[in-house]
Amino acid sequence: MKIYTKTGDAGDTGLIDGSRVGKDDLRVSAYGDVDELNSVLGLARAEEAGPALDALLHEVQRDLFALGARLADPKERIAEKKQKAAITDTHVKAIEDAIDEHEAELPPLRAFILPGGSRLGAHLHLARTVCRRAERAVVRLSRQAHVDPLLIVYLNRLADLLFVLARHANHRLDRPEHKW
Repeated sequence: MKIYTKTGDAGDTGLIDGSRVGKDDLRVSAYGDVDELNSVLGLARAEEAGPALDALLHEVQRDLFALGARLADPKERIAEKKQKAAITDTHVKAIEDAIDEHEAELPPLRAFILPGGSRLGAHLHLARTVCRRAERAVVRLSRQAHVDPLLIVYLNRLADLLFVLARHANHRLDRPEHKW
């Protein structure tokens, strides 16, 4: 199978249900932002995050593939057909548990901090901002078409987790947080 199909040369693309939409469609934009977030997390993982953080980010990347598949499915049937495409309350709870675990090791936050620190911390801060953009894109889509509200909850919690992980990485690597 060739990687190029030429079916998108006119500016449209296929969704999971076989329908075609413009590449600038809100649905395509939303799952494109989720895909970009997944790639930025790949950059963070390439920074030798350590086995525990690497495993956590790997699971998040798998969740993001599921989330993207859900967004690319306007008839909302993929989660019924493929268990790995489901995003559930359990996924959100896992994110919350990871936030609590990592935040417990950090000094209390008393001011806004500037993104940066270590390369790993900076990549995680970047991931947080891309996550917020993806969240906004999914919210925009939800104003036009039905989107499982849990997908928005997941992205909201994930952005919080990425902020905590950036702080945790910088704390672990003894990099100071610069206050605004």
